[in-house]
Amino acid sequence: MNTGARIVKPGQIEPPAERIRFLFLAGRDIFARRAGRLRFFRSNGHFLGDYLAFLALLADAQQKVLDLFSGLPLPDSREQARCREQGAPLLGCRSWPRNQAWRRGLKTILEQMGGADLPAAAIKTMDGLLDMGETVLEEMADKILAGELADVSPRELPFVAAALQAYWVHMASSLGEDAFGRPEQGGLCPVCGSYPSAGIVSGTGARQGLRYLSCPLCASEWHMVRIKCSICESTDGISYYALEGSNGAVKTESCGTCNSYLKMLYLEKDPQMETMADDLATLALDMLMDKEGMARRGPNLFFHPGLPFPL
Repeated sequence: MNTGARIVKPGQIEPPAERIRFLFLAGRDIFARRAGRLRFFRSNGHFLGDYLAFLALLADAQQKVLDLFSGLPLPDSREQARCREQGAPLLGCRSWPRNQAWRRGLKTILEQMGGADLPAAAIKTMDGLLDMGETVLEEMADKILAGELADVSPRELPFVAAALQAYWVHMASSLGEDAFGRPEQGGLCPVCGSYPSAGIVSGTGARQGLRYLSCPLCASEWHMVRIKCSICESTDGISYYALEGSNGAVKTESCGTCNSYLKMLYLEKDPQMETMADDLATLALDMLMDKEGMARRGPNLFFHPGLPFPL
C-alpha cells in the first residue's frame, strides 16, 4: 500500500544541523536487547519463529563474545584525525586490517551455540566452521563485508556475520563517538562505511522526529535528514509504503530516482523495536517492494538472498 509521496522538504521538519547529535554508537548491551526482541516475535507466533529463535541464541552468544574482547589494535589519534579530515570511515569494512580476534570470536560463538538444541544441519555447519582454515574464513568475511552475500553459504553466513558484528561493535564502542567524523557520502556509516539496513525515527527526547540510519555491521546510528534518499540523496520521487492492516510502525521509503528503498522504523508507534530483529520480522514489506520493482541496497546480514532462512 502506497501511503503517499513527499510533500515537504527535509529542511522544513528538522532543526539546524549544528543542534543535532550526529552519531550514536551501539551500546554494549546491543546483542542482549536484540535477543529479547527476537524472542518477543517468537513467543507471539511469528511465521519465522524457528529462525528468529535460532538468531536469539546467536545474539546471546554474540553478547558473551563482546564481553570477552579486550586489547585489540585500534586506530591511533593521527589516523583518527586523518579520516575525519578526509571524510573516510575510520573502521572501513573493506579497508580495516582485521585482527585474528574476530576468528577467535567466531570460535567462541560456535562453542557457545554447541550446547543448544539445534537442527542437525546447523550442527554440521558449526563443526565445519570449527575445522575451516583461516584463509577460507577470511575470504568469506571479505565477501560478507563487500555485500556479496549470495556468494557465501547460507548456512555459514549467520555465524560468520555474527562474529564480524561483535568485532566491529567492540572496536567502535572502545573508540567512542569523538573518534569518528562525517563521511562525504551521507548514506554511508561514518564508522565502517556500510550501507544502512534501515532508518529509525524517534518519538521522544532530543531525537524526536529525527531520522537516524542504522548500520547492519557495527549497529551505529547516524543522522540523515528525512525525505531524502540514503543512496542517491535525491529528494524527488520519495514515496512510502506500508502493509495493509499494519499500525504503520514500519514503512518503506522508496526513491523513484534510483529505484531503491529503505525501511523506516517509527518508534512512536512501537518504542521496543530493534533494527535487525524488526527488519527480519517485516519480510513481507520486502516482498511488496520487490513486486513494485524496487531494489534494497543495505543488507540484513542474516537474510541470505538465495536461501533466506537456512534451518
